[in-house]
Amino acid sequence: MSSHREAPEISKDPVADSTDTYLFVSPDDPTTVTMIANYIPLERPDGGPNFYEFGEDVLYEIYIDNDGDALPEITYQFRFQTAVRNPDTFLYNTGPITSLDSPNWNRPQTYSVTRLNAAGAPPATTGGLTCPPCNIGPNSTPKYSALAQAAVHTLPTGETVFAGQRRDGFYVDLGAVFDLADLRPFQQLHVNPLSSSAAPGVDSLKGVNVHTIALKVPINMLTADGSTPTDVTSAKAVLGMWTAAKRQVISLRYQDAAGTRNIGPFVQVSRLGQPLINEAVIPMSLKDDWNAQQPLNDSKYVPYYEYPEIAKLLPILYPGVFPNLAQITGPRADLDAILLTGIPSGIVPGFQNYSGSVPSDMLRLNVAVPPSAKPSALGILGGDLAGYPNGRRVQDDVFTIELRAIAGATYPLVNSSYKPDGAAALVTDALTPDASRYQSTFPYLADPISGWDVMPAAS
Repeated sequence: MSSHREAPEISKDPVADSTDTYLFVSPDDPTTVTMIANYIPLERPDGGPNFYEFGEDVLYEIYIDNDGDALPEITYQFRFQTAVRNPDTFLYNTGPITSLDSPNWNRPQTYSVTRLNAAGAPPATTGGLTCPPCNIGPNSTPKYSALAQAAVHTLPTGETVFAGQRRDGFYVDLGAVFDLADLRPFQQLHVNPLSSSAAPGVDSLKGVNVHTIALKVPINMLTADGSTPTDVTSAKAVLGMWTAAKRQVISLRYQDAAGTRNIGPFVQVSRLGQPLINEAVIPMSLKDDWNAQQPLNDSKYVPYYEYPEIAKLLPILYPGVFPNLAQITGPRADLDAILLTGIPSGIVPGFQNYSGSVPSDMLRLNVAVPPSAKPSALGILGGDLAGYPNGRRVQDDVFTIELRAIAGATYPLVNSSYKPDGAAALVTDALTPDASRYQSTFPYLADPISGWDVMPAAS
């Protein structure tokens, strides 16, 4: 979670495994939108000597739909290259890395960014961009923040880009969630109570890093008509976004030291739009298939969004706590709106992010909604229209938001006769954003934990 190790095949391929996707109007530059795609789940900071890096053989992509057809009008592609400066050492670095061109850094990565436009404009490629190293420790990366800042690049076309290791901004109690949803704050109400009293949640991702691709783009470079919309009701103000990772269809492995050769066209092995979907909505038998599909093909998965398994399990796992939820028999039109089409005008006062009737899994952002002066981690459920499911910010508590929606808290928006169970507005894993995991400027996720400072087990 949000999409860490979410499907059988991609769990074996971490460099292509998208863990989280974010989309928001940049709080320090509201004329721009920031898109973040994280990869490589659950990175231990002390994972040497072969520290984490992007895959040279993976094509990473960020897609933007600006006309509601569930097809990308704009695509950003990222390809990575790795060098070995000293073939005679096993070390990632042979001394302090004090700059991005330090000879002590033995395995630097560079990358290229290509922007593709469906309208037929020629591709724009910028290469030779440098990633920062992983955060090894005070002797190896003594001034890490400066290294990371040096890896923030401005493209000739006006975008700002960063690719490298960051702190994982997502937070969730994985141990509780996957132990039959025995949420610690409500464990005394579980069908198999492990305690007679509530307990605080445990942040399973507190001590891990990820690899981040972050892109900040002027809004007028993303909208269909090149404008910067200010009218929240306008369809032009809504952008859709998702990410994907692709591999070539054939991989040849050699018996000698020549390694691997990849041949043929690229095929999609991972994708991510809305958080938690392939993880906890799509059934096991379809998870790998879901990862291979485009959002345009998501109509076949609609029943799993409209009749989510979690909604059926909550009344069973928490007897007597969700009696009204247990009585819902029809399709969940509220979840359709939140997850598959965007929210139409007239449901949430002063807001819409409707992208059309085509059911498609992607984040949807109304760029005319300015950043919030007082952000709520509960996003729209917390009265903050700049938060999830209006895009997704790095601090948004998407686990609690989606869990409460599935539990029935949002169903009255489309069915006024329905009265949610009292627990629907309270259920949570009781975790809140940790300010140390974020920063106020691009790329918004904080510097990664160093291997020297690796944290003990989450508590």
